[in-house]
Amino acid sequence: MSTVDAVDLGRRRFLTATATVVGGVGVAFVAVPFLKSWSPSERAQAAGAPVEADISKLEEGAMMTVEWRGKPVWLLKRTKKMLEDLSTLNGELSDPNSEVASQQPPYAQNAYRSINRETLVLVGICTHLGCAPTFRPDVAPADLGPQWKGGFFCPCHGSRFDLAGRVYKNVPAPTNMVVPSYRYLSESRVLIGVDPETA
Repeated sequence: MSTVDAVDLGRRRFLTATATVVGGVGVAFVAVPFLKSWSPSERAQAAGAPVEADISKLEEGAMMTVEWRGKPVWLLKRTKKMLEDLSTLNGELSDPNSEVASQQPPYAQNAYRSINRETLVLVGICTHLGCAPTFRPDVAPADLGPQWKGGFFCPCHGSRFDLAGRVYKNVPAPTNMVVPSYRYLSESRVLIGVDPETA
């Protein structure tokens, strides 16, 4: 092999290696934004993030609303009377024992549908067509009848729920209202969107 052929072979290898490296860098510049576009945006990540609620100033019988994942989440501090009335409604409810497991986490599958019996945490959306029920704590109002012991009434199609979010029989809503995953950070701070087991 002559010296000229040896130089050309070395030059050819150098140019091939250089072209490969430049091509690889070019592919990386194209691939990184493309692959990054598959990841959720910061706004989307924030929308799905847990939300903290301070219930220290929530008075008995009062309700507050926070937003989690674009949905209203209600926090209701039930009175002793509200809690006593829950057990008297079982015969009027479609699912008094909360047997549809998808409607609440296992730790809220109880008579109060909550971790702490006084505080109800509930997604404020009707399970019929997604309307927003109204909080009706008044007992026996004229429009809801003498048997009404307080709860949530959906004005869109007339679905009724008790103060644990359990659905009444013979209404359009098929299931109880949803209890989101949540845990207590302290007696007055609730973190919505995280189960106690993942603490």
